[in-house]
Order: sequence, then C-alpha cells, then structure tokens
Amino acid sequence: MSNPSVIIFGATGSIGSIAARVANEQGAKVFLALRDVNKPIPGLSPDQERERGFERLQADLTDVESIKAAVTKSGAKHAFIYLMFGVTDGMRSVIETLKSTGIEFVVFLSSSSVTSQSVAKGGDLKAVPPSDFIAFSHAQVEINLQNTFGKGGYVAVRPSYFASNTLQWRSMVRAGEVKLVAPNVSFDYIASSDISRVCAGFLVRGAKSPDGSPSPSFVTLCGPQMLSQRDALAAIGKAIGKELALKAVNEEDEGVEVFKANGIPETIARDLVKKLLSRTSGEDRLYADDLYAEAVANVQKYGGQSPTGFAQWASENKEQFL
Repeated sequence: MSNPSVIIFGATGSIGSIAARVANEQGAKVFLALRDVNKPIPGLSPDQERERGFERLQADLTDVESIKAAVTKSGAKHAFIYLMFGVTDGMRSVIETLKSTGIEFVVFLSSSSVTSQSVAKGGDLKAVPPSDFIAFSHAQVEINLQNTFGKGGYVAVRPSYFASNTLQWRSMVRAGEVKLVAPNVSFDYIASSDISRVCAGFLVRGAKSPDGSPSPSFVTLCGPQMLSQRDALAAIGKAIGKELALKAVNEEDEGVEVFKANGIPETIARDLVKKLLSRTSGEDRLYADDLYAEAVANVQKYGGQSPTGFAQWASENKEQFL
C-alpha cells in the first residue's frame, strides 16, 4: 500500500509519539488520536505537525463512540493501540469498533510476558494464567484481535523490559540514593525508539514483513544486552557524571511501596515485585538463549536498525535524570 492513512491512539506516549513520526517519515498520512487534543506531542512542535501534515482527532480508548467518530473522520485503514488497564472485556468493544468503522490492520503494543507465559504451552494464549496480571491482560487483547481481525489482520508487538522504566528512579537519582528491588536481577532494557520503529513499519506496510512475506501474528523484541539493575544504575551514574548510592530492597511490602512512590498502582506494583523477588532464587533468566537471540534480531529485522545499547540510551536521555 502506498501512502497509507494510519491512526495512532496514545500519540503522546513514548511509543506512539515516535511511531507517529517514523510512520510519517515513511510516507504515511498520520492521524493523532488524543484524549486531550491540546496536549503536546513529544518530539513534534506545532510547526512540524503542520508542515508534515499530521492531523489531531479527539478520541479515548475507553469511549467507543469517540473511537468510531475519529476513525470515520480519518478514513484510516491501519491503527495503533495499546492496553488500557482496568478494562474488563480485553478491549473487545474497542477492537470490534475499529473493525466496524473500516480499520483493516491493527498494531497492538503488547508485552513479552505473553511470550514467556505461552511458549511453554505451544503458544496457546488462552493458557496464560490470570495470576500473571500483565501477561494475562495483554493476552486477552490478543485473543480478541485474533477473533475479530483474524490472521493477517493484526500484529502484536511484544517488547520486553523498557529502558525508560529506569526513569522511575529519577527522583532518587537526583537525591543521590536509589532503592532497587532485587538489584542483581537482570533485564534487557530495550529502547522505546527501537520498539516504535518496529510498530511504525507494520503500520505503514500492514500485513507484510519487510521482505514482502506475510506479517507474523506477534513479534517479540529485546534489547541487545542483559544487564543487572545494579549495572544499569551505574551506567546512568556514568552518563550524568554522578556517583549514586544503592539501597537493596528484598522485602515484598517495602518493594511495593517503592513502586507506588513512583506512581505505579498497587496491583501492578505487587505483581512486579513478586516477579523480581522470584528471580533472586535459582537461575536468573528471562528467556532461553535461542528465544532471546531471536527477539534481539527482530529489532533489526522489522525495524531496520541495530538495537540501542543501554549505555547509549542513558547518554541520550541523561537530561531526564538531572
């Protein structure tokens, strides 16, 4: 498809904003669906929005009538969506509304936790347990996309641990002491820009991979280096030129309070803390080696650029910590 029209819900977010810019650079007509149409888009000035032909539309993923109006007005055929935590129907009403108003292909920002939970069960999304809150919530959306749009009608982009999650440490970094739950646990720290390029590529191409083959139903993405939280903090300290003290937190309730202080709801905070603490016993691994290698390679394969290392990301984002 040449010069497709795409609509991006959550265009002020770290993924949606970059995906919008990249999709525009690749020739798409981009509509920015926003709850607040006056809110600034990171990385886009008002002049740039006008010059590049972006259009803003009011829409809220919790309001199907606003979705219907925005999609109808845009005439877009491809859409980017993300999970709305707290919905009870796995976003089925949202997905059915997108389909009924003319959307033909959906890019859904999912989570690698779906891969982790389903891979041992042959990829069965219905086998993802409700006890894994994050994986289950995303899997329910994927099931509804599968049922409504079918094979070739959507792709779930499943990134692993965002490098930007470390921005939760900002106030503590500024104070000089950072409390970390299970500091020796490692993550891959994938950059938002890498995730966004993959999402933008699918938004522009639709149901095709870069080589012209049919798009997969999901793509798992990982950053290029497994790094402990301790070492990630050290990388941030080096980037900003500041020596940072670390306080290890190894108790669940204290860990939940640390996350809540950073604005994370208690239900999600407790789930995260339990996962972190569970990885301190036994072998600390997120994925099998072959799955991790494939997820790293997918950044280049579907996004067109080599993945960003954490030290580079910390250097590029150091002002946000200062």
